[in-house]
Amino acid sequence: MTSYLLETLKSRFPQAVLETHAFRGDETAVIAKDALTDVAAFLRDDLGFDILMDLTAVDHLPREPRFELVCHFYSLRHNYRLRLKCPIGGEAPSVASLTGLWAGANWFEREVWDMFGIKFEGHPDLRRILMYDGFEGHPLRKDYPLQKRQPRIPHRD
Repeated sequence: MTSYLLETLKSRFPQAVLETHAFRGDETAVIAKDALTDVAAFLRDDLGFDILMDLTAVDHLPREPRFELVCHFYSLRHNYRLRLKCPIGGEAPSVASLTGLWAGANWFEREVWDMFGIKFEGHPDLRRILMYDGFEGHPLRKDYPLQKRQPRIPHRD
């Protein structure tokens, strides 16, 4: 049943699915970033993936494309999981937001923005969630300077 998912994605999105693999029951599809919302909507509406369990990123510096968005989906009805990976490159990395499909993507995307600097186009409130507003840079980027000094937060009385 599980290889059915990857085969279905490849047949439905032949140009968007760049690669698939499965290992010990974990199935992964690597897709083009321009197809993210279409593929995610298909997973939700046609294949029954009703939960976006997680959304995060990986910095593969010095490899290009540098970043990779990683989304984990789960279907309660069918009891199966699927991982989508989406390569994102460029000096100003960006990808479409999934908040229109899953409201829970809101905080996940804010965390990825805050930590990696990946912008989510169409996000309703893309602002820092873990770091303070004056924080400079994105601390989970591999080129973030470990000894970087940050601006001080003004003391409140």
